[in-house]
Amino acid sequence: MSYLPKPSVRHPKLKRNALGLTHRDYEGNLSTLCAGCGHDSISAAIIQSCFEMDLPAHRIAKLSGIGCSSKTPTYFLGQSHGFNTVHGRMPSVATGASLANRDLIYIGVSGDGDTASIGLGQFSHAVRRQTNMLYIVENNGTYGLTKGQFSATNDYGSKAKKGAINPYQAIDLVSLALQLGAGFVARSFSGDKTQLIPLIKAGISYRGFALIDCISPCVTFNNHDGSKKSFDYVREHNHAMLKTDVIPEKEQITAEYDEGTSVSVTLHDGANIHLRKLDADYDPHDRVAALAHVQKVQAEGEIPTGLIYLDREESDLHEILNTAAVPLNALDSDRLCPGEAQLAEINQALR
Repeated sequence: MSYLPKPSVRHPKLKRNALGLTHRDYEGNLSTLCAGCGHDSISAAIIQSCFEMDLPAHRIAKLSGIGCSSKTPTYFLGQSHGFNTVHGRMPSVATGASLANRDLIYIGVSGDGDTASIGLGQFSHAVRRQTNMLYIVENNGTYGLTKGQFSATNDYGSKAKKGAINPYQAIDLVSLALQLGAGFVARSFSGDKTQLIPLIKAGISYRGFALIDCISPCVTFNNHDGSKKSFDYVREHNHAMLKTDVIPEKEQITAEYDEGTSVSVTLHDGANIHLRKLDADYDPHDRVAALAHVQKVQAEGEIPTGLIYLDREESDLHEILNTAAVPLNALDSDRLCPGEAQLAEINQALR
């Protein structure tokens, strides 16, 4: 069961960070996901990132919705704050929490169904409001909890495990985020910790909305020949802006390659994926060029990965709304309730 803790025994000479904490202090409960699930690799990358950044757990709030991906916050940062929302509603809860306490670091973990289907409207408004959070989509193109139906991010023409062909165009969350004004947009691959960990660190450090769309193949329902979200297909079609590495069902498949190059990765079932990293001289500060590059690479049948866009001047929701510098839970009653006259002035301004 997902509530079972990991063994408390640990080696006395484990490496410690500046806070005196070990890697084990950032772990959560035992994972109940399928063996080899890419989501567990993403959890491991989050753990490693927070450990290396010397982040205290009490400063982190992790939020999720519903789905295999939304179970994963149970498996990392067991000592941090957490909230598991209803399906697709994580962005609004994260927005409210961020407005109430600006001193916390918010990490939202969602899936392609939770974000691109029932939660698409919520996701869009979190982006346009520039909610200060790292939003990670564990994207496998399938509904794993309900036995493998196509999700909204599954590519047109992709084949289901039982042979059905997806007749619909995919929602590309990277392109959507760019169009909605996200200031930090990246894509990675669950198996590429060399690329993913620096992206997570950058996303946590970014002030504003940071998206990482992470391709995370479903080893049970969407990792077969014909699937465009399988390990093989992503590896073969990866247009890397950073680096890639994979974890299949039984043993890890890795693929390291230079910037500006692509690599074809063969999965355990014989399928292939194509990954391409961004060129070393790629400029991530031009939103229009970034969107054009993503669409060009995807039209050529490859998957662009790496830091796709970064707005170094973006403000966040607190600056837009001119909120109090002190978290709401630390304000006294006089500041929280300014009185009837102030309320009347606000109401008058809205008439």
